[in-house]
Amino acid sequence: MNRRSALQLGAATAAGIGLVGAGWPLADALLGSAEAGRLLRSQTRLPAPYQIPLPVPEQLRPVSTDAAADYYEITQQITKLRILPDLATSAWTYNTSFPGPTIVSRSGRRTIVRHRNALPVPVVVHLHGGHTPADHDGYPVDFIMPTGDHAVMDDMARNSVVGQREYVYPMNQRAATLWYHDHRMGYTGAAVWRGLAGFHLVHDDEEDALPLPRGHRDIPLMIADRSFAADGSFRYPAIETGGVTADYMNGVLGDVVLVNGAPWPVLHTDPARYRLRLLNASNARRYRLQLDPQPAGGSALVQIGSDGGLLAQPVSHDFIDIAPAERVEVVVDFSRYRHGTQVRLVNRLGSETTADVMRFDVVGTDRSDDSAIPERLSTNLPELNPQDAVTTRTFLFRQGKSGVWTINDSPYQPGRPLARPRLGTTEIWRFVTEFHHPVHVHLNSMRVLSRNNRGPGQFDLGWKDTIDIRPAEAVEVLTRFTDYTGSYLLHCHNLEHEDMAMMADFVTVD
Repeated sequence: MNRRSALQLGAATAAGIGLVGAGWPLADALLGSAEAGRLLRSQTRLPAPYQIPLPVPEQLRPVSTDAAADYYEITQQITKLRILPDLATSAWTYNTSFPGPTIVSRSGRRTIVRHRNALPVPVVVHLHGGHTPADHDGYPVDFIMPTGDHAVMDDMARNSVVGQREYVYPMNQRAATLWYHDHRMGYTGAAVWRGLAGFHLVHDDEEDALPLPRGHRDIPLMIADRSFAADGSFRYPAIETGGVTADYMNGVLGDVVLVNGAPWPVLHTDPARYRLRLLNASNARRYRLQLDPQPAGGSALVQIGSDGGLLAQPVSHDFIDIAPAERVEVVVDFSRYRHGTQVRLVNRLGSETTADVMRFDVVGTDRSDDSAIPERLSTNLPELNPQDAVTTRTFLFRQGKSGVWTINDSPYQPGRPLARPRLGTTEIWRFVTEFHHPVHVHLNSMRVLSRNNRGPGQFDLGWKDTIDIRPAEAVEVLTRFTDYTGSYLLHCHNLEHEDMAMMADFVTVD
């Protein structure tokens, strides 16, 4: 079954069962319900929380370097992992881990990653947040076919290769927390759910000069909900071809919260400052993250960065809202807690098993800490003026009459762009939604101008590549298109919405 057939089947099924009425009433959506999605419960006994030490993804070493670039190799393969204590989980992995190995790049120095596909399905790799030439951005039909498979599985395949592909990332961008994941058309949700996600960190001189926590106190945290079948495998409501079934098209929610691939883990901390790089890698679940207990004398979470890198100055929060694909960097000072305190990171939007995320036990004895949070973090922020915008474009995100998700009432079709911005120009893009949609734009970061004709929200700080847009909301963003011509994507990062057609091309031109 090719992509067009899958869409037709999904649309017919959705129309037959009345998708919007099957668990997601429109009234609930318009009232701003916390979750866009449907819970898929595990079929096996779940472990008790806070029993497993927090794993930290291994940093990938380059296989070679030269004067201008670092070269890496990753094999995508099936690996048996021990995620649940008593059962093995067959995962799709980058190399042999979930999350995949962390790639660390230097701003201005090229990173070249060769991906080999040893999985039984085609794959596509997208560096999320990367400022990347179009041919290396992970366009959803630029497949890496399985090794030895010379068949083209989809009549819309564009630049498919067999076995392996080399992705070239110039890294002409600020220090930031990026991530890489599968982006295959129609099947991203299933592939990411099964394990195809990893961190890619970028450093630069400005960040290096700051006295922020570093080393073992600079920790990436990939938060992702999952469900498990009775045999320990990842449970996902997929049709035979791998795409999501129609009754879960609004989003798949798991009942197990994994952090760096471990269920409700625990980290032993020193009484010192830690930098936590938070990534929501869930398919559809949003989180409201808060520390419990809160420390005496002020907010616990000091935000220093967002999707596009460091903020101009730190901002304190009692809690952080984070939608799928968003990144938020915070500093937490565990010296504000008494020795022996167990500090839970909780999800105020969750219930039952999804109300807990992980725990920090302040039991270390190393009080040495030369870190600090400067009053000024970055002066290297893009300067854009809304008055310089050459046009304003509106993109409407909603469910179409056929049951699939649409942008401007059109389901996704590769090669049919909704916009042709010119390089070097600034535009205002207006996103209008009827449901909850985290909207992601490739190539350049954005600055939020307004929500419903008011100012930006409290979590719209800095430069963003993914904007959490609530039901019945209009958000205006400002962006400037730079450096690379070609076809890029605008889409919802609820992966089930994305897979069932809520994507659109835009083409940058000279």
